[in-house]
Amino acid sequence: MHSIETLIRKADTAINEEDFDTLLDFYADDAVLVIKPGMNAVGKEQIRKAFEAIAAHFSHSLVVKQAGMTILETGDTALVLARTVITANNLPATERAATYVFKKNPNDRWVCAIDNSYGHDLLRVDD
Repeated sequence: MHSIETLIRKADTAINEEDFDTLLDFYADDAVLVIKPGMNAVGKEQIRKAFEAIAAHFSHSLVVKQAGMTILETGDTALVLARTVITANNLPATERAATYVFKKNPNDRWVCAIDNSYGHDLLRVDD
């Protein structure tokens, strides 16, 4: 298993357990989180607030897991294409074709620079 896959699984566990202190360690300082199409959080402070709001929105029942992924790596950058499954008490199981970008930080540790669970759905324009 690629080390990034292990990191993503640990991040999913942190989201599921609402352990936002641990979760933020997975992100680059200037990371971008797509909250929903057209709305992003930038930087760890905004990302934390976003995850707190997301948890509340889903009545603290959000469960995130991966149902497969491919990792394309070159140098200090990696693109992750994943099938991400999201469920909650007020949300039926929803599968997203997620896209994540990781980079190695100065300590040679992978961190998430772009967290886009919507993947190419960002290109869709609602009428």
